[in-house]
Amino acid sequence: MAARGRPRGFDREAALGQAMCAFWERGYQATSMADLTAAMGINSPSLYAAFGSKEALFREAVELYTRTEGAAPSRALREGPTARASVDGLLRTNALAYTAGDRPAGCMVVLAAVNCTEESAGARDLLAKLRRDDLGALRERLDRGAAEGDLPPGTDTAALARFYNAVLHGMSIQAYDGATRAELLAVVDSAMAAWDWLAPARPAAGQSTDGQSAGGAPG
Repeated sequence: MAARGRPRGFDREAALGQAMCAFWERGYQATSMADLTAAMGINSPSLYAAFGSKEALFREAVELYTRTEGAAPSRALREGPTARASVDGLLRTNALAYTAGDRPAGCMVVLAAVNCTEESAGARDLLAKLRRDDLGALRERLDRGAAEGDLPPGTDTAALARFYNAVLHGMSIQAYDGATRAELLAVVDSAMAAWDWLAPARPAAGQSTDGQSAGGAPG
């Protein structure tokens, strides 16, 4: 038997994508219901019927963001052949995403709920958890690199993860403020140059840390 009731009359997934961009560009608290209905092309009753509330809509929009926009950076971090390559890939992939031009600049998870009052604590806490999860994933990749010999013994992977996580957050804010792709890629180059100081490569077998033979001075 066919389901009763009038169909919503709009593409729910497309409307959710428009809501995602509105939240991403304006932030959760600054995005009004009028902004959302205008962006989604629906009226308030349809929005509430389909999504329940502004916060519920935001949660779905964030899930869509992590599933789509967040997929490539996560893959770059996970699949890099070395810890260094993974971090480099993470930074570069995000630099490209932050400046794509066909969507809001920067990272929704970083930008969309950092300045909220207590009435918006649910949205604020959701993104804070996702940022902690991102930091944890970066730390896990560095720990794996240490276990696989990519990083020298004693490397402080927690501090290293926080450093590169801070670079990512800074890049997001700079992109939001208008930094170009070339400027962000230059930031990546500088950040990866710091890797050689923060996590220097192990010397090859038979070599000292200054590049000389372990047996003595070069002949």
